[in-house]
Amino acid sequence: MATSLLSCSESDSNTMQYPKKFTNSDPEFQQQGNLFEIIKAYFRTERQAPKPTSAIPLEMISVESLASEQSDVVYRLGHSSIAMKVDGQLILADPVFSDRASPVQFFGPKRFHEPPIKLAEMPNIDVVIISHDHYDHLDKATVKELADKVGTFLVPLRVGQRMVDWGIPQSKVVELNWWDAKTVNGIEFVFTPTQHFSGRGVMDGNTTLWGSWVINSANKRIFFSGDSGYFSGFKEIGDKYGPFDLTMIETGAYNALWSNIHMFPEQSVQAHIDLRGKVMMPIHNSTFDLALHDWYEPLEQALEISAAKGVAMVSPVIGQKLAIGEALPITKWWREEDKAQQ
Repeated sequence: MATSLLSCSESDSNTMQYPKKFTNSDPEFQQQGNLFEIIKAYFRTERQAPKPTSAIPLEMISVESLASEQSDVVYRLGHSSIAMKVDGQLILADPVFSDRASPVQFFGPKRFHEPPIKLAEMPNIDVVIISHDHYDHLDKATVKELADKVGTFLVPLRVGQRMVDWGIPQSKVVELNWWDAKTVNGIEFVFTPTQHFSGRGVMDGNTTLWGSWVINSANKRIFFSGDSGYFSGFKEIGDKYGPFDLTMIETGAYNALWSNIHMFPEQSVQAHIDLRGKVMMPIHNSTFDLALHDWYEPLEQALEISAAKGVAMVSPVIGQKLAIGEALPITKWWREEDKAQQ
């Protein structure tokens, strides 16, 4: 069951026999590739376009329209950060507004674009969901600034204690294990497995849990993947909770050296099919340079593969409003840079 930190501290979680370190559900998968080989690849790989050379398209979000929106809609804020209005409730997923996805703001992967809405201008938020504690998904500065505006934070096991240590009130934080469900304001949130890992430093690897989210409202079913390698769990989630009106699937930061923990585009499309999704929106791309492929490659490949497999893919411009379940025509906005240089 979901665990409120009012009744479960870090020491209590040990009493409840949660492991000191978490593992993936399929033991044949290794967490990460060979570190030496990864370092060599970063120095040796040549890329044509690791980041945009001109501004990518961006639609700024009106604070007033976001607060008053009553339709079921979703906005990409960048990378895996999402804003949703569902049943009139404002939900944020993995909000990262900092300039860098890093423990420090003077070094590390830097944003390609500004957020489409200023953090200080965000209206009150009903629920924030967090998939895991990596810096490109759990942003300390963002969480702390939003804290007074957020009704409930739903987080994986032991991530809640991190947030409480940052000064977030315990009463706002609810930790969940895989398959736990929590209903907030009439919307059911289910924390579901992924094939990944966790940690924010050298010594804390896998001491917190990671996962994905199922969001069930009165009229919509939504899936948010967080980060994951491809695994049988997607089909299990689809069988239990699908079909989904919209799947937001990790499609970016992949490489053969860490293929167990991040998906190639063809695997992302297959995950959507396994989940019994109606419309797929690739996420985890177009904001930070976190791998060795060109910045636009995930969207290019996902579009080609989804078309071949008959999957309805959408890729709205950052900040663009998308009706949940609606299959908008693809504009290929990531090619605008090429047009500007011609």
